[in-house]
Amino acid sequence: MKYSNLNELITGSKSSRDFFLSLPVNMQMKLHEHSPYIHSAAELHDTVYTIQNARRISELSGWDGGSKM
Repeated sequence: MKYSNLNELITGSKSSRDFFLSLPVNMQMKLHEHSPYIHSAAELHDTVYTIQNARRISELSGWDGGSKM
């Protein structure tokens, strides 16, 4: 099922809410920044994966922008 944003997804889907709440607070906050673009459980999982990979790449490269993710 598609929802209009992250807030509706975690309100309307128990499994998505459980997954969201299992994440560290800093990841939850980052996901809220992307809320308008998350419409399903698959998009929630994909966004977490993308954020985690971006963090790893920035840490490995030594790029200063990684602290903002």
